[in-house]
Amino acid sequence: MAKIAVELERAVAQRAATGGPGSLTSRLLGQGDGWHVADVVCTCGPQDRRFEEQHPFFTIAVVVAGTFQFRGSLNGSGLAEELMTPGSLLLGNAGQSFECGHEHGLGDRCLSFRYSRDYFERVAADAGISPSQRNFPGLRLPPLEHLSPVIAGACAGLVRASQLRWEELSVRLAAETVKRVHGLSASVSPVPPSTVARVTRTVRMIERQADSELPLESLAREAGLSPYHFLRAFARLTGVTPHQYVRRMRLREAAVRLVSEKEKVLDVAFDCGFGDVSNFNRAFRGEFGANPRSWKASLDRLEAGPVQ
Repeated sequence: MAKIAVELERAVAQRAATGGPGSLTSRLLGQGDGWHVADVVCTCGPQDRRFEEQHPFFTIAVVVAGTFQFRGSLNGSGLAEELMTPGSLLLGNAGQSFECGHEHGLGDRCLSFRYSRDYFERVAADAGISPSQRNFPGLRLPPLEHLSPVIAGACAGLVRASQLRWEELSVRLAAETVKRVHGLSASVSPVPPSTVARVTRTVRMIERQADSELPLESLAREAGLSPYHFLRAFARLTGVTPHQYVRRMRLREAAVRLVSEKEKVLDVAFDCGFGDVSNFNRAFRGEFGANPRSWKASLDRLEAGPVQ
């Protein structure tokens, strides 16, 4: 988490150098139809006054650095206030009023996931939440063991955002959060044959279009499933998420092309759907244990046979 905290420290130091008031900056990391995620850095401190705001969407914010007080209205129960710390989740319902304060510390950094009402309610319904329980009953979830994998994945995305499929993470985060809020646990049930057929059809489509943009929403639409159900079914049947599946397929294609065709690494990376060569090199090394040039050279030596 040290790398994540550094960005907050820099922002706070810049504020101190200019002598200006605290402020909030937001950097968009990913967005789609009904969802978006942003890196939000706040440099407010004890001298800054609280302002009442309102959640325009359903919000789940992962606190990744710093602390702050979060006050909000609860359904029919007046106001409540929670201390937000790294690893905890800030919960906000669409239209809910809230205030953030930094009376006891300077600055914070959050990953803010926002969902339209239709999108969030669809994920909640797919996660088994009844219509009467769609709103968050509280303001916070503390750091919980069951949420650690998805929170760690979100934090890793700040360090290597270009390699993360934010859409998949946003669905997982929303589903796991509503289940934990309402005390539900994930159940494992057999995958119906019809779902197997749908996922198989999608895998075939991925094979045909592996170098194209393949967002979760479009893959789920091809399967005729909601993003939540598709993500779960795909992972159950293939052992990996759609993003991991596509990424590994692209890397295998790149590995074959590097040794079978006389092409530059740059051209292979772009043709196989990687928009950045440095990301391609890191992904390739992680998958095959060598960078692209070393991989090609090692196979060239094997093909040439032992030196006489």
